[in-house]
Amino acid sequence: MRLADYLDKGASLGGDAPCLTMEGATLSYAEVVHRSRRVAAALRASGIQPGDPVAVLSANDPDALVCVFGISRAGAVWCPINPRNEAEENRQLLDLYGCRALIFQSGFAPLVERIRDRLPALTTLVCLDDESEGAVPFADWLVEDDLVEVPATGGDLCMLAGTGGTTGLPKGVRLTAGNMATATALTLMSYPFGDRPRYLALAPLTHSAGVLTFPILTLGGEVVIMPRPDLGEFLRLVDERGITHAFLPPTVIYGLLDHPDLDARDLGSLRCLWYGAAPMSPTRLHEALTRIGPVLGQLFGQTEAPNMICTLSPADHFRPDGTPAVERFTSAGRPTPLTQVAIMDPAGALVARGERGEIVVRGPLVMDGYHDNPEATAAASTHGWHHTGDIGYLDDENYLYIVDRAKDMIITGGFNVYSAEVERALSAHPAVQDSAVLGLPDPKWGERVTAVVQLRAGAESTPEELMAFIRERVGGVKAPKQVEIWPELPRSKVGKIVKPEIKARLLA
Repeated sequence: MRLADYLDKGASLGGDAPCLTMEGATLSYAEVVHRSRRVAAALRASGIQPGDPVAVLSANDPDALVCVFGISRAGAVWCPINPRNEAEENRQLLDLYGCRALIFQSGFAPLVERIRDRLPALTTLVCLDDESEGAVPFADWLVEDDLVEVPATGGDLCMLAGTGGTTGLPKGVRLTAGNMATATALTLMSYPFGDRPRYLALAPLTHSAGVLTFPILTLGGEVVIMPRPDLGEFLRLVDERGITHAFLPPTVIYGLLDHPDLDARDLGSLRCLWYGAAPMSPTRLHEALTRIGPVLGQLFGQTEAPNMICTLSPADHFRPDGTPAVERFTSAGRPTPLTQVAIMDPAGALVARGERGEIVVRGPLVMDGYHDNPEATAAASTHGWHHTGDIGYLDDENYLYIVDRAKDMIITGGFNVYSAEVERALSAHPAVQDSAVLGLPDPKWGERVTAVVQLRAGAESTPEELMAFIRERVGGVKAPKQVEIWPELPRSKVGKIVKPEIKARLLA
């Protein structure tokens, strides 16, 4: 299926139904289909051919999503560009893809101006919401035409997604129509849905939140788009619009739990609040299940295998007797039906249940490779499996536990210490909002376990108290020998803690 086919499937259930809504303005399915056809016709009139890469640089916006479906109808390749990236990183990605067209919001015109002269393949610039020098206004660019649409096969490239950039040049992940169909089917298999769900998009549509719109639209559901993050507005929309589904990173869920409006709002319409992209504190997960409701569902994936490597459904958070399954709260869930997950040792042998090693994956969810980077593709697919770079194990019930990133493992005094294990233990402290555990050079231990902690708003603690707390839970070998409390931890564009930056600051 093409990406546009998910929209068309929803439209077949009723063209007058609400499709995309933002700030009270709604486009019906028929309107979105018609508008996306005009985008496709405009791309053709601009010389864009099937297979050409077309980038969209925008905050959350209905017209930006309409363009995604128009790109698909034209047989072109959608290249979502993260508006939080630095200009040079986006230039590198656009150059790597060889993008022919760039559709952008006027707020990013200064960024576009800085990079456009160094993008030799770029022939078409379109501004979504205003006039911008050197770009065609979106309304003027659209074309009314009898478009002959391009059908897709499962192997057709439909999306180029950027990854990396924090440790070197970014890579472009090649995702096919088959990859996206697998991700969509697995989402529908794994989580509770009903007729015409309502999905609230607060997180950036350039990432997991965008991919999750496809199963919603397939069911004829409504996507309610938030143009900017606002937790009070999020709670209001869930309450007043009967939102059934949403996706939030753990740090944003922590913000919801601390928001003064939480207990005053009716969240009973929620069927699934997805969380993912980073580990979640078991203590705060338990709080969320109590205060938000038994609706939290975890998804584990990565850009190279989007969203659905493993799932922990809302029901999986509870035992058969209805009590919280706290022993699973640190799990990433079970492998999805169309995905094989195994644990591999450094020599390429698969290890037994309970043993730790690198998490490897194969199946139709896994990418087609890295764009124009055969070396990186080969390195990620040795021994016939995709290598995630995560260290973990599978338990006797086939639940996957991620204990660390391979590059974040600390070797201290000859012992392996997994930073994620120490971070989970720290998260049980009532004053801790978030933490980063890493190894620093040490003349005695080789590396000393070091923790940098961000406290919850209004909470107090000391390094000495935190060291004693963690020692009781993980023992002397794994306990940090150095703890620092910072007002805020540095984060990437998608909210993940940036450990290399923390390490550089500590070493400096």
